[in-house]
Amino acid sequence: MTTQQDSPAEQVQGPVPGAPTPIVQIQGLQKSFGTNKVLDGIDLAIERGKVTVILGPSGTGKSVLLKHIVGLIKPDHGEVAFDGVRVDTLSETQLVQVRKRVGYLFQLGALFDSMTVGENVAFPLVEHTQLDAGERDASVQRVLGLVGLSGYAGKNPVELSGGEQRRIALARAVVLQPSMVLYDEPTTGLDPVRADLINELILALTRKMGITSVVVTHDIASANKVADRMLLMHEGKIICDGKPEQVRDTEDVIVQRFIQGQAKKMDLANIRRAFEKTTAASTIE
Repeated sequence: MTTQQDSPAEQVQGPVPGAPTPIVQIQGLQKSFGTNKVLDGIDLAIERGKVTVILGPSGTGKSVLLKHIVGLIKPDHGEVAFDGVRVDTLSETQLVQVRKRVGYLFQLGALFDSMTVGENVAFPLVEHTQLDAGERDASVQRVLGLVGLSGYAGKNPVELSGGEQRRIALARAVVLQPSMVLYDEPTTGLDPVRADLINELILALTRKMGITSVVVTHDIASANKVADRMLLMHEGKIICDGKPEQVRDTEDVIVQRFIQGQAKKMDLANIRRAFEKTTAASTIE
C-alpha cells in the first residue's frame, strides 16, 4: 500500500502471487484532463470471478478508471489489457468485441426513455447479435427473471421506481452473458432496502454465474457486503488494497477517515471559525 501525506506507512496485501491470470491488467496508467491529473500511475490486476470494490472520495478517478477498462477513455501513459488483449491500442471497431464481453451498469441506470423495458434490455442483442426476434425475446425474459422483474418487458421506464430501473439496467448489462460487469455507483440514490437488492444481485451474478465484478461506490455498507477485495483511491492513486477486513483494520488515516465518514479536522475548524466570525459580526451590528 502506498502512503499519502498524513497516512502512516502500512502494508496491506492484495491478491496472492501465483493466482490465476487476471482478467484485467493495468500498468502505469496515467490520465489528465487539462492540468487536472486524475489517474497518477495506477497498477492493478483484477482477479477473475471475484468482486473488486473501488472506494474513494469524489474526483479521485474511480469512474475514469472503469472507462479505461472498456476503452471509453484512452490513457495518456500506461497499458490496459482485458483478458490478455491491450485495450488501449484497439480501434473503435476492434473494441466492439471487448465491449460485448464487458457489461456496464451506468450510474443511475441510463435507460432509454423512448423504449420499453423489453426494448432497453434487448438493445445490446439488436446491436451485437444475429438473433431473431423470438430468440431475443427469450433472452430478455431470461435476464428479467434473473433480476426479479419478469413480466416487466412491456412497461416504460418512467413507470418504474428507481430501484426497478437500476435492476432493468443490470439486466441489460448482462443480456450478452459477459465475462465481467463494471458497476458505476450502483446503489446511488436508493434506499437501504433497494440498495441491498442490488448487492444481492451482484453477489449472485458473481458467485452463481462466475461473472467478474468491479464495483465503484461510496456506499460502505454495500462495499462490506459484496467485496472480495477493496481498493481505496486518493488523489489519483491506489493507497489501500486488500481484503475488506484488512482495509477496515488499517491504521491509515486517510482510509479510516473515509470509512468512518469523517471530514478533515482542518476543514471542520475552518467552517467553525467562519460561522463564529459571521455570528460575532451579526451580534455587533
